[in-house]
Amino acid sequence: MALERTLCIIKPDAVEKRKQGAILQRLQEEGFQIIGLRQAQLARQIAEGFYAVHRERPFFAELCTFMTRSPVLLIALERENAVQHLRSVIGATDPAKAAEGTVRKQFGSSVAENAVHGSDSPENGRLETSYYFQGSELV
Repeated sequence: MALERTLCIIKPDAVEKRKQGAILQRLQEEGFQIIGLRQAQLARQIAEGFYAVHRERPFFAELCTFMTRSPVLLIALERENAVQHLRSVIGATDPAKAAEGTVRKQFGSSVAENAVHGSDSPENGRLETSYYFQGSELV
């Protein structure tokens, strides 16, 4: 099986609660290589560009406001089957429906504030990683 890249964003709610260390440790324990890592305060334009696929959805403005309210941790990850494995580690979008032991179950509080973002396909993993990291920034 080939290595994949995927993007994980530790969202403002988890950073505000100072849970980024615990989440990073979990990712490493799950066998992910951290190949890019940066804390950032997202500008509205950057958040809107990243979430453009949701532009017509009713939650778009609220999502962009949330993602720009305080810093996030941007993490480029690599491992075999990275996208699917990350999705299983972070759990369902709704923390109330997420499996026990998943990141969202542990650290999320609602659908809107669910602690982390994870790419949903290998293609999006590559695109999303390149949205936030230039190739020279990845180790």
